[in-house]
This record gives sequence, C-alpha cells and structure tokens, in this order.
Amino acid sequence: MSMDPAGVFATSFAKDQALIRTRSQAVALGLFLIALFALPVYSEIRWVAIMTSMLITAVVVMGLQINTGLAGQVNLGQAAFMGVGAYATALLATKGNLPFWLALPLGGLCAALFGLVFGMAAMRIKGFYLALTTIAAQILFHFFVLNLPASWLGGSNGITLEAAEFFGFAFNTDTRIYYLCLVVACVMVAGAYGVARSRHGRIFAAVRDDDVASGMMGINVVRTKVLAFLLGAFYAGIGGGLWAFYVRFVAIDQFTLIHSIWFIAMIIVGGMGSVTGALIGVVVIRTVQESITIVGPSLVESFSFLSGDVVFAVMNIFLGGVIAGFLIFEPRGLMHRWNIIKRSYRMWPYPY
Repeated sequence: MSMDPAGVFATSFAKDQALIRTRSQAVALGLFLIALFALPVYSEIRWVAIMTSMLITAVVVMGLQINTGLAGQVNLGQAAFMGVGAYATALLATKGNLPFWLALPLGGLCAALFGLVFGMAAMRIKGFYLALTTIAAQILFHFFVLNLPASWLGGSNGITLEAAEFFGFAFNTDTRIYYLCLVVACVMVAGAYGVARSRHGRIFAAVRDDDVASGMMGINVVRTKVLAFLLGAFYAGIGGGLWAFYVRFVAIDQFTLIHSIWFIAMIIVGGMGSVTGALIGVVVIRTVQESITIVGPSLVESFSFLSGDVVFAVMNIFLGGVIAGFLIFEPRGLMHRWNIIKRSYRMWPYPY
C-alpha cells in the first residue's frame, strides 16, 4: 500500500499496482538515489565498503524473499546458490576469459540450474522436509568444491580473479566497484518489484497460502515452485558474482550455512513477502553487525577478561536474541508495522 494521504485512492488496477503513485513519492525516490550515488563523495571509504557489502547482500536476500517470502518455499541453502554463482563467475572470467558483463549473468544462470535440482524436490515435499533438502545444497556445494580436482575449482585454496572491466574501464577501486554493485542492485530491485507486482507474484502468493487450493483453481503448482527456486537461485548467483569481483577471491568458507541463516533472519526482521522488507532487513542486520564489529575492539581493550572470540560469540547471541524477539513480538516484520502506520496516516483524522 502506498503512503497516500486520506481521500486519495487508485481508480484503476494499474494505478493500484504502481510502485510510484504521487509526485512526492517520485521526488523522495529520486533524492534517495542521488544520495546513494553521491555516497563516495561525502563519506569515508570504510562506509563505501560497508554499503557495497550491503548492496551485494541485498541482491541475494531479494532472491530469498521471492523464493521463501513470496512463494513460501523454505530455503536454507541460499548461501550455497550464492557460492555456485561466485565460483561459476570466477571460472568463466579466469579460465573462460569472458568479460564480466557476460560472466556475471552466466554465473547467475549456473546458480539457477543448481537451484533447479532443489526446485524439483519441492514438487513433492514442503515445510520442514524441504528445509532439510535445501541444507543438503550446502553440503553438496562444499563436498564438490573440496573433493573435485584442485585444478577445477581451486579446492581449499580458492580462486583469484582480476578486477572487472567494461570496455577497458577497470572497476579496481572501492568507489568504482561500489557504483557497479549499485547499478546492478538497482536493476535487480526493479526486477524483484516487477515479479512481486506481476501475475507471477500473485501466483506465488496463492501457492504459498494454499498449494492444494491453487492447483484446484488451475494454477500449475509444480511449475510455480520450480520457477520460485530458479529466480531465487539466479538472484543469489548474481550476488555471488558481484562478491567475486568485489573481493577478487572466492573461497569455500565465504558461503556457509550460517550465512544462509543470516539471510533468513534478514527477511524475518524486514517482513516476509515484501521486497522493501528484504531491503530493510539487510540494512538493520548489517548495521547491527557492523556496529558490534566497531565496538568490539574497544570492549576488548576496556575489559581484560574479554577476547575477540567472546565478542564474536556475544554478537551472534545478541543478533539471535533480536531475531527471536521479532518472531515473538513482531513475526510479520518491520514492514507490517510500517503498513499499520501508513494505514493510520491514510485514515487520519478519523480513528476508524
């Protein structure tokens, strides 16, 4: 629901589905985009690096939102799909000598094909059993990387690649790679909003709410579940490719089960089923993580009985408590609370 003042309502379905419905919303979005593109100008390089990491994470989490939030397919293997995209992109760029603008989407397609395997499993199982099946994606990913010949995937040594280039322009600085990630993230966000507000998004929501009733209404439930995994894995693969070009090194320990759990936590905090909620969840969780990372060394210096491992454990405990608190007190996420505020704004000054 858009934040329109009382008395302003959509008069057609197209206007009701439009993302931007008023001039003030367009101005606010334009100012926000200008602030993002101007970030390297007025901010320190550390914050540019943090924002780059957030943009990459946002792409991955948006794919999980489509898969789990919109379509209701529980996925605890998003980090594995991200890793497949990262490794595929790195191999295409190094051994295939492909430019990044070809290696990146092809890496996403490789991740989508890997996700197709688990989308086929979703045809017959769901819920807890589907969650266990997607955990198998993590195990298989680690098994293949570590046990295949090192000349193929680098084994435990990983893969090193050169900076991304676009017709001779190298993205070899933090500022340049930030702009690359920002542009790709904007395209992927627009695509996610398009999916959520399209016929496919409504079909995803129908299957999520009741797949049996959806099948009786004529919806192809099998194709819908497979498509959800394909899209979710493709987004994860694109995020993995961006990560590969960002750090210029891909290793197995960058894509673990704990990362998949944090991705789930982000859509829980932001709100299941909302693209905006996924973005909010990324910002909230990553901000808390970075804040604890910044404060951690000071705590170690101030309290002699603390160590880096203790601070890291406390960070995970604290973040786990935050997630548990949301599940108990606000299970529908921050976007649900924001929608309540917007409804109150629309109805003001009438209390009903």
